[in-house]
Amino acid sequence: MTRYPRDFRGYGPNPPDAQWPGGAKIAVSLVLNYEEGGENSLLHGDAQSEAFLSDIAGAAPWPGMRHWNMESIYDYGARAGFWRLHRLFTERQIPVTVYGVTTALARNPEQVAAMKAAGWEIASHGLKWVDHRDMPPEEEARQIAESFRLHAEVVGEPPRGWYTGRCSMNTVALTAETARLDWISDTYDDDLPYWLEIGHRDQLVIPYTLEANDMRFATAPGYITGEQFFTYLKDSFDTLYAEGLDGRAKMFSIGLHNRLIGRPGKFAGLKKFLDYAQGFEGVWFPRRIDIARHWAAVHPHRRIERPSRMDRQRFVERFGSIFEHSPWIAERAFDLELGPAHDSAAGLHNALARMFRSATPEERMAVLRAHPDLAGKLAAAKRLTAESTAEQASAALDALTDQERATFQTLNAEYVARHGFPFIIAVRDNTKDSILAAFRARIANDSATEFATACRQVERIAELRLKDLLP
Repeated sequence: MTRYPRDFRGYGPNPPDAQWPGGAKIAVSLVLNYEEGGENSLLHGDAQSEAFLSDIAGAAPWPGMRHWNMESIYDYGARAGFWRLHRLFTERQIPVTVYGVTTALARNPEQVAAMKAAGWEIASHGLKWVDHRDMPPEEEARQIAESFRLHAEVVGEPPRGWYTGRCSMNTVALTAETARLDWISDTYDDDLPYWLEIGHRDQLVIPYTLEANDMRFATAPGYITGEQFFTYLKDSFDTLYAEGLDGRAKMFSIGLHNRLIGRPGKFAGLKKFLDYAQGFEGVWFPRRIDIARHWAAVHPHRRIERPSRMDRQRFVERFGSIFEHSPWIAERAFDLELGPAHDSAAGLHNALARMFRSATPEERMAVLRAHPDLAGKLAAAKRLTAESTAEQASAALDALTDQERATFQTLNAEYVARHGFPFIIAVRDNTKDSILAAFRARIANDSATEFATACRQVERIAELRLKDLLP
C-alpha cells in the first residue's frame, strides 16, 4: 500500500466563498515577526551567531563567536523599528498578529506591553528563532511545550496561534497534536484557510507567505526599494480584491519584520500600501485569530470517508461496483500511489480509469459485456445493479411504451450481433430520444470504433457514479 501525503488538490476548481464579515472582498492579514532576542547567539546558548534575514550581504554564521554587527541590526528592530510600526498601526487602528519568538518576548517586556495595550494578537513563533530541520521530534516537542509555558508566563495567556517558520517536517503535526491551537500557519499553499486532519485532531491552517514579505529585502532575488515592496503588495491586493468582487473572496497575508520594514526607506513602501488599501470599500484587516474564529463558525470542518485512507476491503466494498461487475479494477487501483488528490470524484476516477485503460483488451471487453442492455430483459426482471437501475430511470427507460420497449430490444439484439457487446452510453448525459438517436447512429460503425467509444462511455458512467459518492 503506497500512499502519497502531499495535497495538490486543496479546494479544487471551486473554492468556498470566504463570506468575510460585513461582506468584505478581501481579508488583509498583517503579521509582525518579533524575533529580536530569540535569534542564534552565544548569549542564548547557541553555538554560533545568526546569519538569517539581515541587511548584511552574504552573512554567514560565526561558529563560537558573537557577531556584533548582526546583533546590532537585530537590536535596531527592537529599539526603533518596532516603535515606528507600532505608531503606524495604532494610529490607523489596524490590529496585527505578532509572531512572537517566546524567548524574544521574554527579553522585550516594554514591547510586549505595547502589543497587549494595542489589542494585538500575540501568537507563538517557537521557543527560539533557530533552524528546526535537523531537530529530533522529541526535542522539538519539548521546545513546543516549553514555548507554551513561557509564553503564558510572559504574555499572561498561552498562544492560540503558531508559526515556527524555520520548521522541520514534523512541525505541523507536532503543533496540531497539542490540540491547544486555534490556528497554525507553517504552510504557504493556499489563499484561504483550510482544515487539516491529523489523527483525531481537526486543525485549522491559515497559510502564510514568503513572497508578500519584507524578508525579500534580505534575500535574492528581492526588493531594493520601498517602492518595489509597495508595487508587489499593490498588485497582489488588486488581484485578490478583483476575485472578491466576483464572489471568490480571499485572504492576503503580509509578512513584516521590525529590523527590515522598520527601516525608514522600506517603511515608506508599507505606508504607501496602507494608504492605497484603506482607500477601498470592503477591506477587512483582521488578526489571524479573528480569521480563525470566523472560519470555524462559517466553514466548520466536515470529515468524509477518504479513499486514500481506506483499507483494501473497505476500498473494494465501496468502489468495486463503479465499473459494472468488475471489482478487480478497484483491487488494482488500491495498489496505486493514492493520496489526498484521489479523495475526490475526479481524483479517484483517474486512478480507476488508469486500471481500466491498462487492462488487456480481453479484460476491457469483459467489462463491456458486464453492462446490461438498455431497457432489456434484466431491467424488466428488475435484476439490474442499483446503479444501473437508477441510471436507466434517469432517462425514463423504466417507463417505456410497449412500442418503445420493442424498438430498444430490436436495436439491442442487432447491436450485440454486430459488435459482440451491449450498446453502452452514459444515460445520465442523455434523454430517451438522444439515446435512441445515438443507438441508430452508432450501430453501423465498425467494431473497433465502437469498442473505443464504449470504453469512453464506461469511463464516463464511472465518473458520474463517483460524483454521487465523493466531492
